[in-house]
Amino acid sequence: MSHRRILSLWFPRLGAERVLRAERGDIAGPLAVAEEVSNTQVISALNSAASAQGLQVGQPLRDAHAMCAALVVRPRNRAAETAFLAVLRRWAGKFSPWVAEAGEDGLTIDLTGCAHLFGSEAALMETAGQDCVAMGLSVRMGLADTLGTAWALARYAEEETAPERSGDAIDQEARATRARAQKRQSVKRRHWTRGGAAPQLPTAVPQTGRIAEAGQAYGALAPLPVAALRLDRATVAQLNRLGLRRIGDLLGQPRAGLARRFGRGLVLRLDQAMGSAPEPVSPARSPDHFAVRLTLPEPIGLMEDLLAGIDRMLPRLCSRLEARGKGARVLRLEAHRCDLEMEAVTLGLARASRAPARIRPLLEMKLEQIDAGYGIDMLRLEVLQAEAIHARTPAGHMQAGAAARARQEARQEDEAALEDLIGRLGARLGLEAITRYHPAESHIPEKSFTVQAAAWSEPATGDWPLPPRPRPLLLWRPELVHAPERPEVPQQFRWRGCDWQLAGAEGPERIAPEWWLDDPEWRNGVRDYWVVVTQCGTRLWLFFAHGGALSPGWFCHGSFA
Repeated sequence: MSHRRILSLWFPRLGAERVLRAERGDIAGPLAVAEEVSNTQVISALNSAASAQGLQVGQPLRDAHAMCAALVVRPRNRAAETAFLAVLRRWAGKFSPWVAEAGEDGLTIDLTGCAHLFGSEAALMETAGQDCVAMGLSVRMGLADTLGTAWALARYAEEETAPERSGDAIDQEARATRARAQKRQSVKRRHWTRGGAAPQLPTAVPQTGRIAEAGQAYGALAPLPVAALRLDRATVAQLNRLGLRRIGDLLGQPRAGLARRFGRGLVLRLDQAMGSAPEPVSPARSPDHFAVRLTLPEPIGLMEDLLAGIDRMLPRLCSRLEARGKGARVLRLEAHRCDLEMEAVTLGLARASRAPARIRPLLEMKLEQIDAGYGIDMLRLEVLQAEAIHARTPAGHMQAGAAARARQEARQEDEAALEDLIGRLGARLGLEAITRYHPAESHIPEKSFTVQAAAWSEPATGDWPLPPRPRPLLLWRPELVHAPERPEVPQQFRWRGCDWQLAGAEGPERIAPEWWLDDPEWRNGVRDYWVVVTQCGTRLWLFFAHGGALSPGWFCHGSFA
């Protein structure tokens, strides 16, 4: 029976080294990555040059600038660090398919049955270290039977257990011992928090690893500090005050007393590290990725040849989507040329689809944007965004089911035709330029509807609510009408630089503003709307504002057909 073997990888400078990789060597000196904690800028990651200057993670940024005037600071980007760690997780898949993230700066790999593929466990760790050096990353590794032991070896195997004594503990010792302890305390306090000289730290984190042989978890954990058990700081400080500074000191204590004094969490961490309590490695599921490519024996450049290549790739891509119950919403077609250049076009669909007959015409409309150059020798079609497509099955009696099925098929055909139209227009104009209107619950004319993107919204269901009186076909923001400030409809008025003569009027229709909202357009109070017909036949929608926060007057709000 084979023993379980767990490898823990810790990247202590992940945030800083990610920035160095992103800026491609533009930073040669000390670098610090800072984040805001309780309204204070605090260092979250350092590179080796900054550590050589005595800076520490968790140090306030103002103190770091006082110690190192040449310090380069970059803000922390947690999303970018998470994405970078996800890339490292995919890289670690070369060693084992069971890879999980361990916090924000580490990985856990279940190597059970995989180490012999690399020769031995030591050779595997050496390969991992060489890969990290090639990527410009500092790493510490730990390999053991349990996740807790591997985690502890990766983070604490290189550190020595230093005594942590408080003032109360010093007062309880003999005079000579107390004098030596006070001397140690005075030396310890001369660091950046007290204004003294900074401690000298190693210039770089070595690419080292520690291996605990099978069944040797006790011997590997005993000399490590209690913080290696993944305990909170308060518990670690309390254990240190009692003289329990190493894990070996805890393993010899009665379990009932430890649980009663420090809680069940301490005992659970001990059991997980020793293998008495299970702690599985739960790898994150890789997202679905859909892409196909076609390598051509001879370069092509004609539109017909590109369409022929798409006809060969698209059915394969759609079959993969159908097998996963998904449809493509955004696709990208890449055309790799002979001169090592790449032309790409992106296609967005109004609805997720996996039907080649619906996707091909839209791709054909995008092909004119591709510059073939000296010829294209490879085509690649990738789904950038996929959505689930659920099958619908009508239920009911046989006749009712057949009728419902026929209605559903007809409705789906109409919806498919509309979606195809939206997709064709979106390929030319852009999907964001195609909109549709939905009814809204408001008696205000300009708020009785909402404008939504047609590609990301469903058609409005049901009948539109009928207004108390007809509304104009064209509606715009109220425009000032030069007329006497009286509630009576003027016989003549001036609007848009022209004089208009009244032929007839119908109204009024009084509309009050929404008192629970502060709308700048309605600060002139209650409105009386009139349908005004001029002598030239134009039908306008005028209203008289009775005045609220602004002065009263006549305004034009729209025009009828």
